[in-house]
Amino acid sequence: MTARMLPGGPVAEAVLAELKPRIAALVAAGHTPGLGTILVGDDPASAGYIRVKQEKAAELGLNSPHLHLPETTTQAELIGAIRAFNDDVSVDAMLVQHPTPPQIDFDGALIEMDPDKDVDGLHPTNMGRLALGMRGPVPCTPAGIEALLAYYEIPVSGRSVCILGRGTTLGRPLSLLLTQKRPTANAAVTVVHTGVVDMAALTRTADVIVSAAGVPGIVTADMVRSGAAVVGAGTSFSGKKLLSDLADDVAEKAAWITPRLGGVGPMTRAMLLRNAVLAAEKVR
Repeated sequence: MTARMLPGGPVAEAVLAELKPRIAALVAAGHTPGLGTILVGDDPASAGYIRVKQEKAAELGLNSPHLHLPETTTQAELIGAIRAFNDDVSVDAMLVQHPTPPQIDFDGALIEMDPDKDVDGLHPTNMGRLALGMRGPVPCTPAGIEALLAYYEIPVSGRSVCILGRGTTLGRPLSLLLTQKRPTANAAVTVVHTGVVDMAALTRTADVIVSAAGVPGIVTADMVRSGAAVVGAGTSFSGKKLLSDLADDVAEKAAWITPRLGGVGPMTRAMLLRNAVLAAEKVR
């Protein structure tokens, strides 16, 4: 068996196409959605991520005000910038690019953000909303994975999903998202992590495996049952080379698999823009 690929690009384009008439309706009503971004320091990778987000926002017709703060920025100065965006009615959604310099308490900065403007969906209020099934911004990568599986008609409802990783940006919110009662979720979800002695015993029973570990090649073919769908969402780097959580031999065992490049990444960016538009619609 050779797995069929699950590229994120076509799914992301479908999401963005669905957003365009909604953005046009907001503009016609007198408001152009605004996505504010804050970068602290001069990390090249972070600057690149911000640039990609701004370019995609501009393509869709969103305003994207940006604050680039120096490496020496204090916690108080960053909080001041966040509060300025909180009070700016032209900014519907915002993010602080992570990582930040060591003197910055990222979680402390995040909690100062207006939860309704939290485009990454990581504010404690929004994590609580997710746990309770309430409306609010949903973390982008988990939302993108649900949309990816739905687009390719991978059955999830009533099926077994095993998530490797319990991080607050991916594994933990994804487990909450996929247990919610709707056709594209409603799964029996197991979360495994480094404290689990025999992860393979659990992954081998799963219909869908999502690896969010950030450990190169942690998922191998012997951990996958024949016919499963496997999503590699955790990444790491060797120099400039992007490494996947999925070993190469997984593609010979799984029925579906995400590519090393262009899998979950495009979905994360698309869902970030969807959150920005949802925030603008909520206000207007």
